[in-house]
Amino acid sequence: MRIRPTVFVLGIVSVFATAGNAQDNWPQFRGERAGVVADNPRLPESWGPDENIAWEIDMPGRGWASPIVWGDHVFVLTSTAATGPEVEIQPVENYRARSLGGAMTGSNITELDAPLRWSLYDVDFETGAVRWERTLHEAIPSLPTHQKSTFASETPITDGERVYVYMADIGLYAVDFEGEVVWAKEFDWLPRREWGAASSPVLHEGRLYVVNDSEEESWVASFDAATGDELWRTDREEASNWSTPFVWANDVRTELVTTGRDGVRSYSLDGVLLWSLTGMSSLVIPTPFSEHGLLFINSGYVADDSRPVYAIRPGASGDITLPEGTNSNDYIVWSHPQLGSYNPSSIVYGDTHYTLLDRGIMMAYDARTGAEVYERRRITAGTLFSASPWAYNDKLFALSEDGDTFVIQAGPEFSVLGRNTLDEMTLSTPAIARDSLIIRTATKLYRIAEE
Repeated sequence: MRIRPTVFVLGIVSVFATAGNAQDNWPQFRGERAGVVADNPRLPESWGPDENIAWEIDMPGRGWASPIVWGDHVFVLTSTAATGPEVEIQPVENYRARSLGGAMTGSNITELDAPLRWSLYDVDFETGAVRWERTLHEAIPSLPTHQKSTFASETPITDGERVYVYMADIGLYAVDFEGEVVWAKEFDWLPRREWGAASSPVLHEGRLYVVNDSEEESWVASFDAATGDELWRTDREEASNWSTPFVWANDVRTELVTTGRDGVRSYSLDGVLLWSLTGMSSLVIPTPFSEHGLLFINSGYVADDSRPVYAIRPGASGDITLPEGTNSNDYIVWSHPQLGSYNPSSIVYGDTHYTLLDRGIMMAYDARTGAEVYERRRITAGTLFSASPWAYNDKLFALSEDGDTFVIQAGPEFSVLGRNTLDEMTLSTPAIARDSLIIRTATKLYRIAEE
């Protein structure tokens, strides 16, 4: 572990100095505003191995679950070898060679015949010291996984009292801030072979919601966060998906939005289907989100002709699928048939909807109308992007699989302003809290802050 003492002192002061402006917590995947953070001059815009590193620590094992933050706690999920040497994460070379990123070949599959240990870490925000590590499960993995998934890709979520960890083929766990398991529920899950899991849980008013789509049985369910009791379960006619659901609190009602290759479905908070929409790509990874009173849906498997984005207004019911040749209706404000992304979720910053493609291309459209701001602009060549972008201070940030974060000017004129490197593979979307970035790479966890 490496700590910069000057940063440690300044970090304590910043908690009070920015109380009215700083985002103190980052409780879930992509935070509470889908990657958008309030402008704050203390947030870092440049960093590197010897610049603005408050601390870095070794993060053992394999896992692309994003870090989350609550107060002085940084929580990270990982999977480590219970016995013997670790199986290191390696770049997926045929993705780079083909540029499409679609082939799931044997060379990219990790299959283990030795037990893994799934563990949750609590890391001190200020110092990087590990408070505790709690083993949640130990077993030989039930199935192989793809190199881009690992065995711990689902991001935990917290309400400030407990951390809730969902692992699709293992179960759902509630762990208190002292590291004690409060309750646990076991699940069975059979994903599309060798592709692993990635859908994270969501939390709303004391209820946890999880989507468990698989090749054998698919469902969405709600659980009491205090007890783990299952409140309801609704079956879904779906195959495997990797998209995290979204609780959409809008002007009409609060609903649970799910995406999948067979369609978008929105449920009441009691599990009743409200509306649906077909026309997604054949693999769905990006997470829905809302801004400007609209719901944004995105899917973009690279081998498909249809890679859509939809902007939806509240109040829909029934099937709102667009007839062929149309791009809007009473509830779909606008859509675009080829604006979706494969791995990264899109982002709305200001009045603009930005799509980050895996191949290092950015596209921008008006978030309210769908009018083109600029078409394809290349960020860089020779690397891929799986982490979702984030934004603050009139800038967009795109983290490549090589560990390079590209700083891009927000607004109508595309411009790459800089590149910040950590020189190690990563597919994990960062957390942003208390004037800091928390970035996870293949072997490290970093807190990045202005010195």
